[in-house]
Amino acid sequence: MIATAPKGTKDVLPGQIHAWRHVEESYREACRRFGFQEIRTPVFEHTELFSRGVGGATDIVEKQMYTFDDRAGRSLTLRPEGTASVARAFVENRLYAEMQPSKYFYGISCFRYEKPQLGRLREFHQLGAEIFGAGGMLADAEVICLAADFLGGLGIGGLDLRVNSVGCPSCRPAYRELLRDFLRPSYDGLCETCRKRLDSNPMRILDCKSPRCREIAADAPRMLGSLCGPCASAFDELKGHLVAAGLAFTVDAGIVRGLDYYTKTAFEFVSDGLGAQDTVCGGGRYDGLIEDIGGPGTPGVGFALGVERLLLAMESSGAKAPEPEGADAFIAAMGDGARAAALGLMRRLRGEGLRVEMDCLGRNIKGQMKLADRLNARYALIIGDDELRDGVVTIKDMRSGEQRPVGMRDAASFLRRRDVAEQREENGKGI
Repeated sequence: MIATAPKGTKDVLPGQIHAWRHVEESYREACRRFGFQEIRTPVFEHTELFSRGVGGATDIVEKQMYTFDDRAGRSLTLRPEGTASVARAFVENRLYAEMQPSKYFYGISCFRYEKPQLGRLREFHQLGAEIFGAGGMLADAEVICLAADFLGGLGIGGLDLRVNSVGCPSCRPAYRELLRDFLRPSYDGLCETCRKRLDSNPMRILDCKSPRCREIAADAPRMLGSLCGPCASAFDELKGHLVAAGLAFTVDAGIVRGLDYYTKTAFEFVSDGLGAQDTVCGGGRYDGLIEDIGGPGTPGVGFALGVERLLLAMESSGAKAPEPEGADAFIAAMGDGARAAALGLMRRLRGEGLRVEMDCLGRNIKGQMKLADRLNARYALIIGDDELRDGVVTIKDMRSGEQRPVGMRDAASFLRRRDVAEQREENGKGI
């Protein structure tokens, strides 16, 4: 099976990569505008980071982590998500000693052992953003605005922002008992996973996809009715900030998120074109995470989104990535002397920053021009015996068919002038 990728992984082929790059570059630009700095963390961490930070009673820790012992017997885990790793880097490198808040973004691969399905793989790619050191709801509104601007900039339609509060360590314990009391009479009707959750993490039952569990939990009490004073005030403040920012949203008391570290704010961007797995982006506040992994008490808020799911949302809403540009020029050479001259010319043009291709299979001139067309080359630069004798190259406009001789050393400046002229013409059309 060496010619088959492992289950739950997927190749990104050259014909698809332009869409990925469009998403990644759009995200980087959005983060730049919001003042976030890029951070990169290792692909594996000590297992305890995730069992303590993410939560031992979560599906991720209990069922989905790729964990192994290294040669020294240390337990390591391929990262299942990005926030815990960024928090660890924040603590280990004493970034909390710098002026706060700290604003980070990242693009990483993550690993979870779960059933592969639409937009959900065992190796997947995640974009995320975190703000550490800001306890007010303005930080929550900022990360939500960042996600909204990024997703909107991609042209994705049919997205719904849903917000909730999951309380804090002061008010959540009492609510969990209230929820357990409600669910215990229906214990036998719950799925096997939710039976285990009843004692360890009953709020996750509200998020179960099983139709039976959803029916049982439909009338369960919600956290919004049990918030303490500070949590209720914070949620009202967040909603006010979102209104002021011009963001439409829905209060969804069923959002609990899948990680134990969330406190207060929880939010999701949901697409109407992805079926049951409809969440495109999710996040919230986690004021206890930094302290849980050994750092000083530091508030945090952030989000993450899966690139594979995002690309599906783009496709379902008709949002398209720009098509990749073709080569600036293709050099067609006839004869050994012409090929030698073409190689030198190609290297000079590439040194000038132009994208240049030439044939390396010995095709005849007709085959070379077909290749130039397939590569969507803007110009063909033809070198034959006559061009070699006169020290010129024949430049053919692949759109109009116009041809003209240009001095070989003047080819780069000629192509740049034509490119500038075309850009001015296009801009004039836009005006």
